[in-house]
Amino acid sequence: MKLSCLQENLSRGLATVSRAVAARSTLPITQNVLISTDQSMLKLSATNLEIAITTWIGAMIEDEGSITVPARLLTEFVNSLQGDRIDLELSENGSSLLLTCGRAEARVNGTDSSEFPPLPTVDDGTSISLDPQVLRTAISRVAFAAATEESRPVLTGVECKFVGNAFSLAAADGFRLAVQHGVLDEPIESDTTVIVPSRTLTELARLIGDQTDAMQIVMTESKGQIMFRSQGLEVVSQLLQGAFPNYEQLIPKTYQTRAIFDLPALLRATRTAGIFARDGSNIVRLQVTPDPGEEFPGKVIVSASSDEIGNNQDEVDAEVLEGEESKIAFNSRYLQDALSVLDRGKVVMETTTPSAPGVFKHIDSDDYIHVVMPMFVQW
Repeated sequence: MKLSCLQENLSRGLATVSRAVAARSTLPITQNVLISTDQSMLKLSATNLEIAITTWIGAMIEDEGSITVPARLLTEFVNSLQGDRIDLELSENGSSLLLTCGRAEARVNGTDSSEFPPLPTVDDGTSISLDPQVLRTAISRVAFAAATEESRPVLTGVECKFVGNAFSLAAADGFRLAVQHGVLDEPIESDTTVIVPSRTLTELARLIGDQTDAMQIVMTESKGQIMFRSQGLEVVSQLLQGAFPNYEQLIPKTYQTRAIFDLPALLRATRTAGIFARDGSNIVRLQVTPDPGEEFPGKVIVSASSDEIGNNQDEVDAEVLEGEESKIAFNSRYLQDALSVLDRGKVVMETTTPSAPGVFKHIDSDDYIHVVMPMFVQW
């Protein structure tokens, strides 16, 4: 193998695939990156056996070939270089890679590419096309709500449901539920539901960046794999097996109090309360009060207290259009997470009783719904 490419492109490509490099593994070679030539381009691949990421970058190929070398070492060396062009050449015995950039050069010992784990391929299965920015937004609003503990593996994933020309992503960890609905570019041939590890989708959202070309998604339930492909990027992941909870039953169908808030004001008050909540079981209290005689027909008192450090209280204007006074308490982090992804204008909070879940969504759309379980406190 002998080729040359731009240092900037190689650095960016290594940063992309490094997200799939195993940090710790009983199989040391998964800490390597596979370097090969493919269709007159330089191909970089990495896998931790759960997710595989491949990217292609432009290069001038003189001789074909492949090798696998330590990903961290190669990335740090390439990032340290200053120069436009970097030359890569495989040693005669194929055991090391020579890199030259200006007057800097290095020889990195590697391993034969035949010892690298086979990269999964998803060539057949149910295929859909989706705007990458729509997918990125959906992931950012849902994936963080998935469980991080492995006690119930299925909850560490995001249920992705594709029906007709619509899709929905849902994640829950037992304390909160996030659901995002959207529209596909084209109707899907057969309705499909899969559970994708939330880590996979989080990495994918980072990799999408500002891409504009359509994202192709291919799912093979029989192999338990899903592939995302767009603009020189390919991500393949294992699917999670199991039955995802019927989350529709968890979304309250009725409410007693419906209040509308200015999002920045409520989020600011919530973050301030969170400072005191850290030492007070992480509890933030919301007390919604209708007040028809004022400029705004209501307000919400946001408060938190700690026996050790003190307490705080803040008032935020609200439009309490339906219902009477209500009280409810939430975990500070869960409340801030929910409000942070509701990224515009005014938001709605629907509550029933202090012991029933609270629902947050945009005032002008039901595309996104976030349900948070309450904390039980003495009022």
